[in-house]
Amino acid sequence: MMQTHEIEQMCVVAKGPNHGPAPIPQEGQWIKVKEVTDVSGLTHGVGWCAPQQGACKLTLNVKNGIIEEALVETIGCTGMTHSAAMAAEILPGKTILEAMNTDLVCDAINVAMRELFLQIIYGRSQTAFSEGGLPIGAGLEDLGKGLRSVTSTMYGTNIKGARYLEMAEGYVTELALDVDNEIIGYKFVQLGVMMDNITKGMDAQTALTKATGTYGRFAEAVKTINPRKE
Repeated sequence: MMQTHEIEQMCVVAKGPNHGPAPIPQEGQWIKVKEVTDVSGLTHGVGWCAPQQGACKLTLNVKNGIIEEALVETIGCTGMTHSAAMAAEILPGKTILEAMNTDLVCDAINVAMRELFLQIIYGRSQTAFSEGGLPIGAGLEDLGKGLRSVTSTMYGTNIKGARYLEMAEGYVTELALDVDNEIIGYKFVQLGVMMDNITKGMDAQTALTKATGTYGRFAEAVKTINPRKE
């Protein structure tokens, strides 16, 4: 490599200590990461686009530097869902360094990749202290029954109050109100479970009934309302 004139005139001074990188916890071991193939772990990253219109939660399972499993979940932007589809094809098989330098189509997914990269190379992975890490397929455990992302959609106005639209349990169909018109519970449909049953041949009405549940003091409601219509 090129050297300046000043450097060329200098004599060599021997380098003494060479401590190397600090070990980081990875899948139940302490590893000194010197090469990208030294990196392993399963963890998550969250990203957002420049206009902050949408967000992405990215889950990667990395084994010996290679992304073996990718779960891409997005919210808030319709175009981002197509970007996520492409990212799910792009990511598996790449090294984590390659993925960091790959255009993942959407700003939010790129930012999620950046945040995840920082966590995993510093040993902050979810599997840092799990011996052997997690098997390929563990990423699906982030999803509930029917393999649907856990989402929450709430809306409220000062003059009309809150509307629960979707909870972790599922799609909210009714809100339970007490005598003071305060929310005391809700009825929901687990859409993933319902669709699984329909796919297995169950008629739609029976599948809907079996996938319906309630939360809170729904049975004590003075009245119920449709949160999307009333």
